[in-house]
Amino acid sequence: MNSIEAIIIAIVEGLTEFLPVSSTGHMIITQNMLGVESTDFVKAFTVIIQFGAILSVVCLYWNRFFRLNPCKIFDAEAVKGITGVAKWKTYGKRFLYKFDFYWKLLVAFLPAAVIGFLFSDAIDSMLENVWVVAVMLVIGGVFMLFVDKLFNRVSSDELTEKKALYIGFFQCIAMIPGVSRSMATIVGGMSQKLSRKTAAEFSFFLAVPTMFAATAYKLLKLILEPGGLAILNENAGILVIGNVVAFVVALLAIKFFIGFVTKYGFKAFGYYRIIVGGIILVMLWMGYNLEIV
Repeated sequence: MNSIEAIIIAIVEGLTEFLPVSSTGHMIITQNMLGVESTDFVKAFTVIIQFGAILSVVCLYWNRFFRLNPCKIFDAEAVKGITGVAKWKTYGKRFLYKFDFYWKLLVAFLPAAVIGFLFSDAIDSMLENVWVVAVMLVIGGVFMLFVDKLFNRVSSDELTEKKALYIGFFQCIAMIPGVSRSMATIVGGMSQKLSRKTAAEFSFFLAVPTMFAATAYKLLKLILEPGGLAILNENAGILVIGNVVAFVVALLAIKFFIGFVTKYGFKAFGYYRIIVGGIILVMLWMGYNLEIV
């Protein structure tokens, strides 16, 4: 893989990671079209550059992700003159406000962490199957044409532990290449009566621990392989370029997506998935070799 190929794949990652169109599927197809051999490093590269994408979430939602927004409970005036048990209750609420968000992220993250660890080999074997990617793009696209009507009722934007866990199980569906982690988690949120915007934003937040764990696991796995550390040293520049490009492009993609999906919904993404998946299926049926070697 050269620098130009790395930049192109990173652009695709940044554009598609947070859109409900399957970043994994698009990177697999892009890799094939570029003729990039599926080496251990290339497989690791497509996962490691997700780190740049998740940094864009942390950057855009810095205050919310680290709970820096002011809260009345935090004000000095709010605890002025309060003593004893009442004071401890007040500070207890402050503690819960700070960490409740992270607890729900952990709850949502756990299903994918467990299933991903137990079935990592099976998941990796599916990643190179272009048929699976194409079929799931079409199936997911058809579903997205109706998702706004199926889940158009917002009862409360409050995220409970139960809702977080439910979204976490939905995220596991995205281990099938072509499904889209973003689509699965957003639909999971909307099925729990969250608004499109709230579901999308929680999907972004959940991407941080999920993709960080995947990146760390892939990196560690490569390092532990014979000659893995040498491969990383030789390709350090390409990894840096890939992460920087994915970071910048993902920043722009997130801003576009939130505004677009809040106003127009998901139907356009459904049509896009059907068209792309359909083209790939036709090419496969015509005998084009799109499998990654």
